[in-house]
Formats: sequence, C-alpha cells, structure tokens
Amino acid sequence: MTAAQPRRRSSRKVWVDSVAVGGGAPVVVQSMTNTDTADAAATAQQVHELARAGSELVRITVNSADAARQVMRIREQLDRLGCPVPLVGDFHFNGHKLLTQFPDCAEALAKYRINPGNVGRGAKRDEQFATMIELACRHGKPVRIGVNWGSLDPELLARMMDENGRLPEPREADEVMREALIVSALDSAGRAEALGLAGDRIVLSCKVSGVQDLIAVYRSLAARCDYPLHLGLTEAGMGSKGIVASTAALSVLLQEGIGDTIRISLTPDPGGDRSREVVVAQEILQTMGLRSFAPMVIACPGCGRTTSTVFQELASRIQSYLRNQMPVWREQYPGVENMHVAVMGCVVNGPGESRHANVGISLPGSGETPVAPVYVDGEKTVTLKGDTIAEEFQKIVEDYVRTHYGSGGVPRSPEQEQAGRRDRTIPVKAAS
Repeated sequence: MTAAQPRRRSSRKVWVDSVAVGGGAPVVVQSMTNTDTADAAATAQQVHELARAGSELVRITVNSADAARQVMRIREQLDRLGCPVPLVGDFHFNGHKLLTQFPDCAEALAKYRINPGNVGRGAKRDEQFATMIELACRHGKPVRIGVNWGSLDPELLARMMDENGRLPEPREADEVMREALIVSALDSAGRAEALGLAGDRIVLSCKVSGVQDLIAVYRSLAARCDYPLHLGLTEAGMGSKGIVASTAALSVLLQEGIGDTIRISLTPDPGGDRSREVVVAQEILQTMGLRSFAPMVIACPGCGRTTSTVFQELASRIQSYLRNQMPVWREQYPGVENMHVAVMGCVVNGPGESRHANVGISLPGSGETPVAPVYVDGEKTVTLKGDTIAEEFQKIVEDYVRTHYGSGGVPRSPEQEQAGRRDRTIPVKAAS
C-alpha cells in the first residue's frame, strides 16, 4: 500500500528554460559546480557530470570578468554534448557590472541568483539591485533572491535589533535574525516586482546552517508568500554529518509541503565526486515517495545470521549498476525509476521482501542451504547456485527492465508475462 503524499504548498510556477519550479511541478533537484568558471572546459565537464547524475539545474559561480567571458562558451560546449541542463549564474558584489559588461553571459544563463546582503551598501545597494533586476527583465530571465545567514544585510539587521530592543518584551536575538532573513527576502521580492520583474519570475530562499532555524524560517516564509521556495541547509558539512543534517531539515519541510527545488550543500572529500550531492537530494525525495529517479534497492542490514559478505557485495554491485545505467535507461525505458529490487541475506525476511519487490533474491544465511531463490513480481522463478550468482542475478534484472519497460513501461498481458518468465529461467548450477 502506498501512503498518500503530503499536500504541497500552493505557489506560483516559474520557468527556468524548460524546467518548471513551483506551481505544482515536481520538486526540482539542483547542484552547483566547484570549478573555476574561467576554466570553461573543466566547468562544462563538471556540469555535464552533474546533469548525468540527475541535476535538473546547475549553478555556476560568476565572480569575475574572466568567468563571465566563459559562460557562453560553457553553454556552447554543453549544447555540443547534448546536455541542455539550464545554467544558473551565482552573483555576489559585482553582478550588476558583469551582467552589464557581458551581455552574452546574461543571455546564456537561464536564471540569476542574487544575494540581497551582497549587492552593495547604502544608496549603492538599491541602485545595483535595480540594475540586476532590469537586466533580468531585458533578457527575460527569472531570479532567485537568496538570503543567507552569513551575509545578511547588516543595516537591516541593526535596524531590526534596535526596534526589538525598544519593545516592552524584546524577542530573543536569534528570533530577530530569523525574521530579518524573511524580511530581506520579501522586501527584495517586492522591490523586484516594483521594478518590473513579473511575480512568476521570482524564487526565494533563506538559508541557514542550523536545522531548527531552517525549519522555523521556511515555515514562516511559506506562510507569508506564494513565491516558489528553494530549500537547502547552507554549509551542511562533510560526509554523514552533512547528509544527516540536510535530510533532517529538508524532510520535515517537504513533509509539510514546503519546498519547490532543493540543493544539498555537501562539502566533498578532497578529490571527491561532486555529484554525490545530487544523489543525496534524489534519495531524500525518493525515500519520501515524492519522486522516483532510479530503481530502489532494498537490502537488510545484516546480523549474526549473515556472517558472509556475499549479500552486501551483491547489494552494492546492483545498486551501483542501476544508478550507472540511469543516464541511458532514463530515455530508453520510461518508468524504470519506479522499479524495486531486493537483495536479502537470509531466510528470515528474504523470501517475503523479495516477493514484494519487482525482482528479488534471497541469499543463504549462515548454516542455510547454499541456494538463492529469485522472485519476479512475487513469484519464484529460479534458484541460483554457485560462483556466478551475482552475474546471473544482474542478467535477470537487465531482462526485467528490457521486457517490462522497453515499450514505454506499458504493462504486459499475462501471456507475455508467462513467456517472459520462461525466457528468464536459468539452469541451476552445481555448487562448487
């Protein structure tokens, strides 16, 4: 039985090239490069890798004239690679100058990200913000107004702190800071609309690095506007800490229907794979039942009954294989992302979980008969033995994908299903 999905917050729909954000569209996964944008080849390569991993928007830093000069070249290289993923330009401090001086950069980007706290100070802030909004209007680009805890407008914060200090019962400083983030975002959005930017070309974000603070900020922001919201725990950290913190914060908000696009801001290991943040974002959405990106592998954690590492190795192998195939399968086999595969380690839950999956295998635990029954759509089809169980099981999975999703994912007739099962029967091998 599938649980009902959380009711999504109502928001405007913003188009970023061909990608819809908000307005009932599926929650969009995005990421950001960490290459020097002035190196067009390296940046285009990393964007391509992120897009192949499943990132639907990719943000690049545009912080200098050298970087701005290369944006059009990056776009051209991606187009030659057949990679249409929209590029988002990340601007701080000098964005008004770069967008003005490099119109091809302004045109090549699909969206601009503006941080109100880093636009300028005093009178220059309004002027420089207005320049960026006017350029967005001229080039027909949407804008994300992204406020960050670490770069909040100090003048706004000081004013709100002073006002709070004069209250009969002042609020806590953290509460005032959270309110300042929201006010900065909403006031900037109102200013952008007053300058001529359409309301359906604005996305908002208010990022902090604390889980409870993020939840509180977005709950309040969501209740006070209908702009699409970009979710992300800024500076989430490395490894399991960053994954756990991001998951804890974003899952609460997503379950409440808040959030239209997400990014997982993981600090990669030295030389690590940048696309890991894309996989984490996808897995959060998929495990919550909000979207499907790749076949789901169900595997038990292991116990004293599973002293062998065979099921762990097979689960890892199958999971890597399925995810690596998705850039191709996504186009060839629509619907394959909804497939479930079970790799279980003993007789306790193995047969039951395998029957619930589209394709499942129950490997023998310690002291059990050295055979591995395979189940396809709830029915036992073959029992595997010997040293080639992994290869044979992968072939069964491949055949299932080809026969079930090769015609656009249309369910097959009982006769076709029975024929397919006969074709997939594998002779039992003698144990070595």
